[in-house]
Parts: sequence; C-alpha cells; structure tokens
Amino acid sequence: MQFLLAFIVVAPLLGAAAALLPPPPGLKGRSPEQAVLRHGVTVTGVILAAAVALTLGFDHDAPSRFQATTDISWIQALNVRIHLGIDGISLPLLLMTALLFFLCALYSYFKLPAGPSPKAFVALLLVLESGTLATFAVLDLLLFFLAFEMVLIPMYFLIARWGGAQRQAAAWKFILYTLLGSVVMLLGLLLIGLNSGTFDMVALASDNGRGLTHTTQLLAVLAIGIGLAVKTPMWPLHSWLPDAHTAAPTVGSVLLAGVLLKMGTYGFVRILLPVTPDGMATFAPYLGALAAIGIVYGSLACLSLARKGNKGDLKRLIAYSSVGHMGFVLLGIASMTPTGVNGALFANIAHGLITGLLFFLVGALKDRYGTADLDTLAGATGAALYGRAPRLGVFLAFAAVASLGLPGLAGFWGEMLALFGAFDPAEGLSRPAFLTYMAMGAFGTLLTAAYLLIVVRRVCMGDPKAQSAAPAALADIQRYEFAAWTPLVALTVLAGLWPAVLLGLTDPAVQKLLAGGNA
Repeated sequence: MQFLLAFIVVAPLLGAAAALLPPPPGLKGRSPEQAVLRHGVTVTGVILAAAVALTLGFDHDAPSRFQATTDISWIQALNVRIHLGIDGISLPLLLMTALLFFLCALYSYFKLPAGPSPKAFVALLLVLESGTLATFAVLDLLLFFLAFEMVLIPMYFLIARWGGAQRQAAAWKFILYTLLGSVVMLLGLLLIGLNSGTFDMVALASDNGRGLTHTTQLLAVLAIGIGLAVKTPMWPLHSWLPDAHTAAPTVGSVLLAGVLLKMGTYGFVRILLPVTPDGMATFAPYLGALAAIGIVYGSLACLSLARKGNKGDLKRLIAYSSVGHMGFVLLGIASMTPTGVNGALFANIAHGLITGLLFFLVGALKDRYGTADLDTLAGATGAALYGRAPRLGVFLAFAAVASLGLPGLAGFWGEMLALFGAFDPAEGLSRPAFLTYMAMGAFGTLLTAAYLLIVVRRVCMGDPKAQSAAPAALADIQRYEFAAWTPLVALTVLAGLWPAVLLGLTDPAVQKLLAGGNA
C-alpha cells in the first residue's frame, strides 16, 4: 500500500521523462508519434491499475484513518516532511483523477489535438497527472503548495500550444489569475506553519486550531481561501475559466473541469476546515453568500448563452455551468456540517464525471461540425442529432439530465446534501442567512434544468432534412469515443443509484475532520 501510493505520485514524472526519449527499436509502430501516444496510454493505464489496487487494498472499515502513509524528513530546518497518505476524503478524488487521465490519453491516441510535437503533449499530460495526484496524496502544507503549483505550467502549455482560437490570451489569463492567487495562498500557509511550529497537516488537524490565535486564523483563512477560490473557481474570481475552457483542447477542458477545479475545494476541506475552524466559522456566511450568488449567476449566464440568437458557444456554456455546480460544493463546505461537507465531496466527484463527459461530447460535436456555436449548430430548426447521429444524441441528453441533477444519477445527491447542510448549518452560524442561500441554490437548480433542456432541444431535436452546419454524412460515436465515455456514464449511474459507495468512505473521515481528529 505504501509503495503503491508513492508509485502513483512519482510514476507519471518518470513516464514524462521517458516520453521525451527516442522510442526503443521495435516499439515505434507505424511512426514515432504513434509510439509516444501509446506510451501515454500505457503509463496512465498502469497508474489507473495501481489506483484500483490501492482502492481494493484500502481498509474500508477505517476510512477516517490515513493509510498507505510515507513520512520522511525532507527539510529539517523548516520541519518539512515528505508525508503521503490517503483517507476516505482523498481516495475517491485520487481514483477519479487516475481514471480521467487514462481516458484522456486513450482519446488522444485516436484524436490528437492539432499542435506541435506529440512527445511534448504526452510529457505535459503526465506532469499534469503527477501534480494533481500529489495534491490529493500529500499531508504537508508546503508539499501541498508545490503540488498545487506544479499543474499550472503544463496546463498553460496545453491551452497555449494545443488550444483553439484566442488560446494565447486564455492561457495567460489562466496562469496570471492562478499564480496571483497562489502567492497569497503561500503567505497563509507559511503563517500557519510558522505560528504552529509544523507544516504537517495531520498534526495541525488534530490540534484543530488550538495553537493559533483567532487573528492568525482569520488572516490564514483569508489568504489561503483566496488562492483556493481562484482555482475552484468561486464567483467573482471565476472570469479566467470560460476563456480557458473555450480555448483549451477537448482533453484540456475535461481535465480542467474534472480534476483541477477539485484541487481548490479539496484544500478548503483538507486544510481550512480542520486547521482554522474559528476563522472558517467567521468567514462561512460570506463564503455561503458568494457560493449562492455563483449558483444563480452561473445558471443565468448559461441560460443567456443557450437562447437563440445569442451566438452562445457550447464549451463556454458548460464552463459557466461549472461555476454554478462548484457553488453547491462551496455552499456545502460553508455550512460546516457533516451533511453539507459530505454533499460537497459527493458533488465534487459527480461534477468531475458528468462535466468531463459533457466536454468530451461537446469536443466531439465541434470536431464533426467545425464549430461549437449553438446557433450555427442548431440552424433554423435544431441540429437534429437524434436523427443524424442518434447514439451521440443519446449520450448528450444523458449527460445533460445528469448535470441538471435528475434523481437516480450522481448529480442529484451532492446538490441535495449541500442544500440540506445549508438548511441546518453548524452551531453559531446564522440560520436565516443560510436558509436564504438554500433558497437561492434551489432556484439555481430550476435555472440549471431550464438551460440544459434548451440545449438538448436545440442540439438533439429538429428536422434532419433541414439546412444546418452538419456535414452531409455526420459520423455517429466511434469505437474509441465509446470506450472513453462509457466508464463515465456507468459511474454516473452507479453513484446515483448507490450513493453509499461514496458516502460510506467520506462520512467517517468528515466526522473525524470536523471533530478535530477526536472522532
């Protein structure tokens, strides 16, 4: 177990280095480009297999205990340690990350985005995977920061070199926003470590803020919260996200929505809730307010983009939907209750699966039509995807109804539990304020249903014989697309019908976390 976790974190870096080397004789296949893409599939597949083995070896009777731990002194002067471990909170995120990277590598093997060297593409993808997996596995504040920052450069280049129109501006906006937020976050992490005498996240969580003054906690929550909120992204620090998603290649959008956004909300749960509980209690009403505004704002923005005549880009629409969905995650965290935090963690996983699938589908539509503009796709009567490419239409409709929170699918449980958490927030928080946030969140679910059903009507329905942007022969789902998308569909159904699979892991860990390590 200990070796498996260390292997999962380090192996992508070794794979990235190997991707830049010439392929051995006999393994080139038809070309060196094919060999390096096959290398990416192999490495991510091995990491996924290791993550599955780690999950099977995990003691599911003690999910609140950190397992597969490694604890080695690294920088003695600062008491920084190479400390790795997983519990019921981090394990699902680790497994989902490994799955999404494998599916993206598989998809890219058959549909590589236009750009420079495939070697660089695969190497950047693997460096990105290492950073995201490390973020969910490390238990030291400075290691968390290093892993958190490690993803920025590869994602910048994936957008800037393999993206679409306006990719340079979008990539610069992405990295400037996140770097500025990270500088402020580093100050908060140093403030906690230097005042408490340790950067160990387990020790800090067990201390539960008793070694930090109220002022220190307030400053730490403000500084760290800004950095995490940019990555989440929380309204009004979200404006980099629509541009980045619109310009990114398909796999870049999938990973940005499915994995990178989760790093921000994970930091709220792993660091701020247990380490600075008094500071979080002070800022929780403001966090809840911004979350509720984000839910309504994101939904209204999507509704505007979905309307006929507004020239709404489907990738941009799905990006704005992420602002709303991540608002539910933040609302659950702001309630500071086991119900709300469990809902936030569930919604994290559901959003990764469903929105990852949506970006795959929208990318496939853009490949076939040459555009993601909704007015162009729909034409005068609708794109008629049910008639032209029925299997693609069914997949898109499924992803849309999953995203709107249909009961029986994964999107339902996280949002419902987050609203329940807001209905009865933690002691000391203003219940009237959180009831207002709950009402705003419930209104946001209605708006979400409205814009997603409009998208389904305009893209999937219509007259197949009418003039539209569709080519004469529109290809339906290809075998590689089916292979990349089906696992996300299956897991969305499984999590919706059997939520105890996930909640059974997270709930004991959340109970212990909110009790300061004493439960």
